[in-house]
Order: sequence, then C-alpha cells, then structure tokens
Amino acid sequence: MFSSVCVAGLGYIGLPTAVALATNGIDVIGVDVNPATVELINSGRAPFVEPDLAVAVSGAVAMGRLRATGTPEPADAFIIAVPTPLQEDRTADLSYVRDAAVSVAAVLKAGDLVILESTSPPGTTVELSRWLGKHRPDLTFPHQSGDTPDVRVAHCPERVLPGRTMIEIATNDRVVGGVGEGCAERARDLYEVFTQGECLLTDATTAEMAKLSENAFRDVNIAFANEISMVCDHLGIDAGDVIALANRHPRVDILRPGPGVGGHCIAVDPWFIVGTAPRQSPLIRLAREVNDARPDYVLGEVVRTAERFKDPVVACLGLAFKANIDDLRESPALHIVTRLAEQQVGHLLVVEPHINELPDSLASTGTAALVDATTAVRDADVVVLLVDHDAFRAVKRTALRGKAVFDTRGFWH
Repeated sequence: MFSSVCVAGLGYIGLPTAVALATNGIDVIGVDVNPATVELINSGRAPFVEPDLAVAVSGAVAMGRLRATGTPEPADAFIIAVPTPLQEDRTADLSYVRDAAVSVAAVLKAGDLVILESTSPPGTTVELSRWLGKHRPDLTFPHQSGDTPDVRVAHCPERVLPGRTMIEIATNDRVVGGVGEGCAERARDLYEVFTQGECLLTDATTAEMAKLSENAFRDVNIAFANEISMVCDHLGIDAGDVIALANRHPRVDILRPGPGVGGHCIAVDPWFIVGTAPRQSPLIRLAREVNDARPDYVLGEVVRTAERFKDPVVACLGLAFKANIDDLRESPALHIVTRLAEQQVGHLLVVEPHINELPDSLASTGTAALVDATTAVRDADVVVLLVDHDAFRAVKRTALRGKAVFDTRGFWH
C-alpha cells in the first residue's frame, strides 16, 4: 500500500522512524535542513548517540532503502517530525511545522497521507491541514471536506524513551488521530508496517492532548518527589530513606527526586496544556514551576558546600538530560554546571562519557575541564552526581570517602 515515505526532520524521532520504515521494505527519503546531517546519513552514519541506531542507519543506507536530502520529494506518505520548541512566553514555536508544511505541500498529490509526529498543542494538526490547503488549493484536505479528501492528515505522537528508542518505536502502542473521515485508518496502515504495538484510533486533537497528558502526569509526579526531597533537606533527614519507606505501602510509588527535568518532552509539553487552558490547569503549572526551580535549588546547595573549601575542586558527573544518551536539550545538569562555572565556584572537573568536547557555554568559561570519572572523583573535594549514566557505576564508594557528595539521582543510595 505504501512504497515510499518522505520523513521531514531527521532528529531524535524522525531518523529512528525513517530507519524503522526502511528496514521493513519501504523506500524512505529523509529530509533535513542541516547539510551535515544529510551528509552523515548518506554515508551510513548516525548524527547522534542512541543505542542500536548507528547499525540500523548503516544497514538501511547499504540496502538502498534510506537516503537523505535537503528538500521533500514526491512519496505516498509524509511524516513531519520537526521541533516544536518552547518560546520565551512559554508557548509553542510552530514555525518549524509551518515551514515543513510549505515544503511538503509543493510535492503533494491526490491519495497522499501527511502525518504530524511533532508533539504539539491541541489543534495544531487541524491547523496543519489548513496550512497545506492554503498552499495547494487544487487539492482537498480533511479540514474543508466532508467527503473523502484528496490528502489525508493525521497526528501520531512519538512515545519513546531516549536510550530505548529503537526498541520502543517498534513495540509501543501508538495513538493515531485523524483530522477527518478515514485519516486515522490510513495512518494506522502505515504504522502497522513496523509497529508491533496496538494502534489506537481517535481524532487528532484528542491524540495531541493524550500525548501532552502523558508527560504532564510524569511531570507532576516528579515535582512531588522533588518537593518531598526539599522538605527532607529542611528537616535534616534523608529523602531516599523516607521515599523507600513510604513506597512499602502497597498503593504508593513515589519517584526518585532529581536535579530537575530536562529534554524536549516533560520539561516542555505541560506548558502546551497551560497555554491552551491556563485557568483549568493550575496544578500542571505549579508542578512545572517546582521542577523549573529545582536546578537552582541544587546549585545553591552545591555552592554553599564548596565555599567550605579553599580553592575547591568540584567533580560534576553528567551533562545529558537523562542517563546513557548524549542529548543536552533542556538539561538541568548542564544548567547547574554552567552556573557553577559562571560563578567561578572553584575548578570544575566535568564528566560526560557520551560527548567528546564541552559545549560552548562551558568551554568559554575557562574554569571547566572534560575528564574521565576516575580522575574527577580522585581529585575532587566535592562530587556532584547529576546523571545516572551506567558508566558511573564503576565509581567505587571507597573513592568517595572524605569528600562532600551530592547524589541528586539516588544513584549510590
């Protein structure tokens, strides 16, 4: 039914999706505005770290099923997987979706399918249909046609966990929301090419809200854990012990606190709900504010401890927003370490096993060096565990003796 698919946006979701389709017999044209990304993929290499992705990209390109380019080409279906970043006013920047719509519209034909995978505020997929229709008045789209439209439009949000993307992209259930008659069913047919999970059909706005609700739910629970941790600090007791004991109740499952929430999902998506219905979402807003404030709280605790030492050496373990990946987007760890460098809180020994050089925000300060974990812990007065990378399990507890330790992830608890 589908012989070719064009994927617009070859980032953390678009590229794995393109590979999943390609390795299941679909000819995939990947589109990205970054020429370096296009060049890397066409040479069979992945532009970022994700377990099993590099091998999959290499195989898909070698089979001739995947190639990358800078502009969309005609295909049977189009998947838009571009960023929807948060703006300063905490609303979604949909300019990347709009730009993708314009470029895709130029090559559409009757019978095509367009799917938005980008996480978006409710109503965005309907708006996408309007944008497409504006640029292709010769075709009918589901927002304007009660009958079967020439081009079907749907929303199918990604639901994968970074670090397990290649597994979960094939095994997780998918929520597929159509804009009009037959759109969800047509999109389901495409996802069933590579998805082992169930495809749950609904309308596009419900699908958008379901994805946002998933991440807002997690954000609220993380905020609760972080707030409990701060209360325990105030009382001078161990939050890890409190949470472990509370979780012995059969109906309680408190998460572990952390240094904040990062990435382009949980740290961003709840604001899309707040922006859509601010009066109806005070709890979601408050949870987001608690988690947004968490990195500065951790920063203050580290600074106060480091001030006890003359010319302190501070080991900062981890910069990524979560374990075992190289993604620094919205990373609370990166925020904390950058602020330590800006405030010149001693000499910083930074450990991030998934990158080869410090980001510019740190390198420009001149007070931080990228080193291995053994060196950092050995030479440090203060050890701050910010990301629970598996690589840090090799750090022996005996190496931490005599040092001030901040384990923000409960890694060594």
